[in-house]
Amino acid sequence: MPHAVARLRASRLALSSKPFLARGGFKRERCPACRLVPSHCLCALRPALTVRAGVCLLMADIEPLKPTNTGWLVADVVPDTFAFGWTRTQPDPALLALLRDPQWQPFVVFPGQYAAPERVVEVLPPAAGGAEARRPLFVLLDATWTEARKMFRRSPYLDDFPVLSLSPTRLSQYRLRQTCHEHHLCTSEVAALCLELAGEPQAARTLDAYLDVFTHHYLQAKNQQPVDPASEARQRLRALSAPLAEVGTGPALPEGAF
Repeated sequence: MPHAVARLRASRLALSSKPFLARGGFKRERCPACRLVPSHCLCALRPALTVRAGVCLLMADIEPLKPTNTGWLVADVVPDTFAFGWTRTQPDPALLALLRDPQWQPFVVFPGQYAAPERVVEVLPPAAGGAEARRPLFVLLDATWTEARKMFRRSPYLDDFPVLSLSPTRLSQYRLRQTCHEHHLCTSEVAALCLELAGEPQAARTLDAYLDVFTHHYLQAKNQQPVDPASEARQRLRALSAPLAEVGTGPALPEGAF
């Protein structure tokens, strides 16, 4: 079954009066499941993880249509990923229901300098209640930086939730879009930091490795070059995925994937 970002993309395409053409991208046929040309398809490398945390993506209008969107990768890796198109005045009722669901504790992930100090947290509070504790739900504003600031200011339905302010110690490694600020991370990188804070380092490292593999496949396809089956990123993803079958948290990657 298609994940949440794929479903949002399909609904957004249904509203379009003309085909979406990605700026600077390749115009060849794409795999509907990974958005890459079939010769560079990523589907066989998709990790299978069990992750307690959830991610809620609030996506700017055309973000689900962009083949370089990394929220798609988050949905590939984190089973409980939800995706909604952003709107100020008419939020999706399903989004509001998700935010009220008692199994989740939402955290709006955004720099603390833009929020009231009493809302800002930099670490997750200890989970109380053991197995019955509320699960963290990371609300990510998936947009350009200019769009994300507008979304943060104009989403009153998020005002009651704590703002998780991250302090990344490294620059973004994302190479598929240009940004004016090297310290601005892409959505996948932000999600990985959130998973680390949630006590899920294996999932965080797997998501980072999966982003690197996607980037390699995308750039090789764009330059009409074959993928390198022995690339460092693929070796790292394989090493991270191999223990999953041993601990029973999900199947290992297909034998022929590497």
